[in-house]
Amino acid sequence: MGKDPYRDGLLKKNPYAKKVSVSGHTVVVLESKIDNRELTLIPAASRAVKKYDIHELIFTDELTAGPGATVNRIAYGGFVEIETGGVLIVGEKMYCQGRPLGEIAGFDETHTPNHLNIVLKSDLYQDGVEMGLELGDELVFRTGC
Repeated sequence: MGKDPYRDGLLKKNPYAKKVSVSGHTVVVLESKIDNRELTLIPAASRAVKKYDIHELIFTDELTAGPGATVNRIAYGGFVEIETGGVLIVGEKMYCQGRPLGEIAGFDETHTPNHLNIVLKSDLYQDGVEMGLELGDELVFRTGC
């Protein structure tokens, strides 16, 4: 098995020069929090998502959350169905109906291949109900790369 450019620190800068925004809509709104989840984020800083895939949104207020980190304080946001596929990158912001909700901290593959957990950092420790998420809300992941 060869080297992993993320895990082995081979990439010295963000390799993503240009990319499309990934968009979708909420298909489930969740209402729950866990303070001792021990969610281990994978070392990779990006994941490809396909049109019609469904993935889970998890929020944390742990500012140290990032690739390879363990996240304990999580708030379940909901599930998103992807409408415009592409690549999600750590550091991208997620917007709901134009309102920023968080920044991608990393990814967890606990439930793969069923779905990917997209973990987002947010100043607020809120679940989907507390955030006011509604079924069908437009979600967009956008970067400034």
